[in-house]
Amino acid sequence: MKRVAIVLFQLGGPDTQAAVEPFLYNLFCDPDIIDFPLAWIARKPLAKLISTRRSKVVAQHYAEIGGGSPIGRLTAEQGRALEAALSPYIEAKTFVAMRYWHPLTSEALTALAAWPHDELVLLPLYPHYSYATTRSSLKEWKRQTRNKLREPARIIESFYDHPNYIEALRERVDEKLSKLQNPNEVHLVFSAHGLPLKLIENGDPYPIHISKTMNLVLDRGRWPNKHLLCYQSRVGPQKWLEPSLTQTIEWLAEEGVKRMLVIPISFVTDHIETLHEINIEAREEAEKLGVQEFVMTDGLNDSPQLIRALADLVLKAVSIERGIDQQSQSADAARAV
Repeated sequence: MKRVAIVLFQLGGPDTQAAVEPFLYNLFCDPDIIDFPLAWIARKPLAKLISTRRSKVVAQHYAEIGGGSPIGRLTAEQGRALEAALSPYIEAKTFVAMRYWHPLTSEALTALAAWPHDELVLLPLYPHYSYATTRSSLKEWKRQTRNKLREPARIIESFYDHPNYIEALRERVDEKLSKLQNPNEVHLVFSAHGLPLKLIENGDPYPIHISKTMNLVLDRGRWPNKHLLCYQSRVGPQKWLEPSLTQTIEWLAEEGVKRMLVIPISFVTDHIETLHEINIEAREEAEKLGVQEFVMTDGLNDSPQLIRALADLVLKAVSIERGIDQQSQSADAARAV
């Protein structure tokens, strides 16, 4: 049976209060996050300044969701579920490479070297390709392997339109709507992580991917509800994708909307952006504005449909024709590098 190593890329998150400041420092040291003329000179001092100033507030946010980010635990669980789903077809082992906190890419490489394998698949757990996420993680991989023997790998760049991923999102929406009274009256608010407009102007396909995902979910769900798309998590003075989640809540409240279901559309696990930014901060703002019912869909996390999507992508990447199901794979097929 073919032995396939799968590297799962994610942003990562501080798992303890003490990890918040170094996590933020790593984040703002990323040239794909802080980029301006001569940024290479100012990036580290600026990252130190931002992380020092923001760490106390951000640490409090993490304290309010249990003390740390669950993204490491949830990603590890996804990895084990993926291994199990692939076990009838290949011998698979997953290795987690977080961009800004442990286990870092260097740690994933060390673990990978100790497991003999026939093929290597690089699988960023960002459904929608972006320079700030997928490209950043893959660039870090290349930096870490620059002076080493780089083995051939298959890269799965995105899966924003994979049928099983779309079905996973539809299931999460239906799960919440089925528990609400008069569900057809609830306004659907799709919320994606924001992005600076500068990246979009330079060709980042992220908002196109996000819109396609939303439309596919709506086509699959066939809900009569009104809906819209917004963006969250803006940082810094740059212009970002709009409207923001905060603006959207304000507009809807002004229009008399009393019931909202927020659907985090760009994340495959729960973390600070869902558990705090939406479920605490946005909820409080909505209630102040008179919204009577504010609900958020659960994260995909261990969704069987998500795991089927990932398994199908891996099998097709390594040319195993017998996929998890007979549905078509993502339009962005895995490519060799």
